[in-house]
Amino acid sequence: MKASPEDAGLAWRRDWEPRFRQFVADQPGADPGHGLVHLERVVTTALRLAAEEGARIEVVLAAAWLHDCVHVAKDSPDRARASRLAADHAYRFLESARYPADALPEVRHAIEAHSYSAGIAPRTVEAKVVQDADRLDALGAIGVARCIAVGAALGRPLYETDDPFCRSRAPDDLGASVDHFYTKLLKLAGTMQTGAGRREAERRTAFIRAFIAQLESEIVP
Repeated sequence: MKASPEDAGLAWRRDWEPRFRQFVADQPGADPGHGLVHLERVVTTALRLAAEEGARIEVVLAAAWLHDCVHVAKDSPDRARASRLAADHAYRFLESARYPADALPEVRHAIEAHSYSAGIAPRTVEAKVVQDADRLDALGAIGVARCIAVGAALGRPLYETDDPFCRSRAPDDLGASVDHFYTKLLKLAGTMQTGAGRREAERRTAFIRAFIAQLESEIVP
């Protein structure tokens, strides 16, 4: 009897998640927004989307766990190459671990395409699922907290005092954390690739807009 998708997913997780977890835990350089708890959330979301979209669990599971296995600082000139570097590193690890060979090219593509800054369009349903799952983690309450935590680690202010909400200036992605809402986070809902991803992104984006409104009520006289 053929295993159900749920049983197959449990088997893949049982056999491979401990190895993925150890591998990513051993990688240096994660910032406050891209550590193990981020990966755990992305994996959970990706597996839920995979079930809805009929994506291959072995591709989604590996790509979701390994998508940030190379860490490049947000303010690094190499930031746009981070997903390609991670894809290559993950491929070598999976190959040495004897992961199913037919999954490796798709895992590599899903990791390459997850990145906003890389600008690589996802070609497969698995890549679309992983991209959506990663971007959803940049939205909502978690997204706000991650943005502020990363900004603080980089020594950035929460907002620019002269024009906190970019009313008369262009937002600066290398500047205050609130600027990042305008350069990226508020745009993510429009980039979602799956129906379930779009619905959840709209819900989480509404939270960010509410946070901005609350922040303005507290800091603008």
